[in-house]
Amino acid sequence: MNKLLIKGNWNELKGKLKQKYAELSDDDLAYVEGKEDELLGRIQKATGKTKEELLNVINKF
Repeated sequence: MNKLLIKGNWNELKGKLKQKYAELSDDDLAYVEGKEDELLGRIQKATGKTKEELLNVINKF
């Protein structure tokens, strides 16, 4: 099972996600430590992508 690993600067990663998926809002990308699944759920809802697709994109950054 893939796991979301938020490493480095979250603001930089958030910017890259907003560039790739313009439909994401700041609320969609609000990160709270320990609530990675909730974050992924909000991103999934906004983009229509699967969890696996999003994990691949995020972990490539």
